Amino acid sequence: MKRYRKISAIMLLAIMMVFTAACGNSGSTNKSNSGGTTNNTTQSSNSGNTSSDKKITLGFAQVGAESGWRTANTKSIQDSAADAGIDLKFSDAQQKQENQIKALRSFIQQKVDVIAFSPVVESGWDTVLKEAKDANIPVILVDRAVDSQDESLYVSFIGSDFVEEGRKAGRWLLDQFKDAKEPINIVELQGTTGSAPANDRKAGFEEIIKDNANLQIIASQTGDFTRAKGKEVMQAFLKAHKDIDVLYAHNDDMALGAIQAIEAAGLKPGEDIIIISVDAVKDGMIAASEGKINYIVECNPLMGPQVMQMVKDLVDGKELPKRIATDETAFTSEEAKAALPTRAY
Repeated sequence: MKRYRKISAIMLLAIMMVFTAACGNSGSTNKSNSGGTTNNTTQSSNSGNTSSDKKITLGFAQVGAESGWRTANTKSIQDSAADAGIDLKFSDAQQKQENQIKALRSFIQQKVDVIAFSPVVESGWDTVLKEAKDANIPVILVDRAVDSQDESLYVSFIGSDFVEEGRKAGRWLLDQFKDAKEPINIVELQGTTGSAPANDRKAGFEEIIKDNANLQIIASQTGDFTRAKGKEVMQAFLKAHKDIDVLYAHNDDMALGAIQAIEAAGLKPGEDIIIISVDAVKDGMIAASEGKINYIVECNPLMGPQVMQMVKDLVDGKELPKRIATDETAFTSEEAKAALPTRAY
């Protein structure tokens, strides 16, 4: 009888060891398959785990700090992450693609839960995005898109419709000069070469103004989205072209730099040269309210709350739309003056 009790005890102990080993293997296998991310952990969240059970880690690679818009965008991301209780690993690429790629690889090595970034340029991302996909780390594109042929490499893109922004600028200009009987000379300050906003704002603008043969772009050059470069390029435009009627700037900072150059040349911005800009950050809105910028197309930088909700939804295993747009408008000088007192950025 004692012998049977001993055998039963041994069998019970063996059964307990099997169950313990099985639970341990389940945890280590899940970690191995997910590359240490909570993305796969939340695939088993049906059993009760949600994003609230574990602090989410987000790796965010920013373009840089090239403009007032970008500064507002960065602050929105950082503040919203803190408000949402998300651990934010933030990297400033200083407008260099190689720095962003290095940051993304660092996030992959750190096994963050989600990666989000605003691409410096559109092309050249497939390799590092595939590395993130292989590590089961979902990627969100913020503000700028990529031109990858494989859309499975990123989960979702949130941002403005840059082509439509260009169209808005073009439609306003077309309306202003619909009765023009002679050529209207336009100079264009483009954003960073190869970037989505530069490519798309140019394309949208040209799509509209081609309907009026009198509207002619006589010079177009990158100002790299910075105030200093905008001033420098506008100075060169003024020296090379004696009769400039319109300036179309792809962002406010370049327009503000150009205004300095125009004033230094003894001309009145907004009168001697019509100015159209994109962004509608506070400095740009002030210039518009003063009549120095005639028309300003809004590009909303305050995406932080939406991005953090997207991150939480991903970790909770929810599907996201492939494209999420931000709500935006445009302002004449008078409309900018009215909106300025309550402007949040």
